[in-house]
Amino acid sequence: MDWVAYRFERRKILKGVAAGLLTMWASRRVLGQQGRLTDGLAVVDGGGANVLALSAGDGLVLVDSGAPMSAQQLLAAFRNLGGRSTVKTIFNTHYHTDQTGNNEIFASQGAKIIAHERTRQWMSADYWVPAEERYEKARPKSARPTETFLTAGSFKAGNEQIDYGHLPLAHTSGDIYVLFKNSNVLAVGDVVSPLRDPALDYFTGAWIGGRVDAMDLLLKVANDQTRIVPAYGPVMTRAGLKAERDLMEEVRARLFKQVREGEGPKEMLEGGVLKGLARTWKDPYKFLYDAAKGLWAHHDKLDPNVV
Repeated sequence: MDWVAYRFERRKILKGVAAGLLTMWASRRVLGQQGRLTDGLAVVDGGGANVLALSAGDGLVLVDSGAPMSAQQLLAAFRNLGGRSTVKTIFNTHYHTDQTGNNEIFASQGAKIIAHERTRQWMSADYWVPAEERYEKARPKSARPTETFLTAGSFKAGNEQIDYGHLPLAHTSGDIYVLFKNSNVLAVGDVVSPLRDPALDYFTGAWIGGRVDAMDLLLKVANDQTRIVPAYGPVMTRAGLKAERDLMEEVRARLFKQVREGEGPKEMLEGGVLKGLARTWKDPYKFLYDAAKGLWAHHDKLDPNVV
């Protein structure tokens, strides 16, 4: 076997191993030990996205409600974990449908929905999706948050203290974190993205500098024992969060320089701006396009990321 063929075959094997490990993680997180974080807190599969569920008091507290059509899957997961199946409170980490897809179903059963005010606004009106050249229709009133905030808040569910706060312009304009303080578990939505290309909804104001700032805030909220739950992917440590933050800061610094020199995403990609980084990209052009669009709105920021 020549070297080129060897490398090709080795890459196929490694991809197969990685896919197998990911499948094992996805299947075990609902029914196995990897799904349960504490006696009352678990990560379950919400149609591909993570849903964090706390069984406390007279019902469940969820962080995100999962993708559309996954409500029955979620309810089955709650029962398999031995917890309550009545949802009392839902936090939406942002407005995307894979995090808010079952809002109306659980709201019809009496659940209140807490989110940032910007999330409510994006869910309440039609908006243009540039990448798909179409309008996304407003969500039904029953799916929209019933309680919103601007900066931070907290409440108790059973014996659990829950703190939450805004992460400005990190992934959307209305991202939030949710900290289960007694359990030391931190839900971060799509602000941290260990498995997928980081997404930046630049048309909401989100940009890569905001993403770095948000992760800096999360690093202050977390400690070395905190378990961090992203919207997609396995539970992370603070060290894993720090590694992603540092990588995003390196990308920000590289792109900032190229944007200031007048380059667009095509020139950045062809120039190898993403080469040599400790991650791969499924669609590097899309990431660079969105990141460049966001940076154009913040070209007056000094380097490093300060006003």
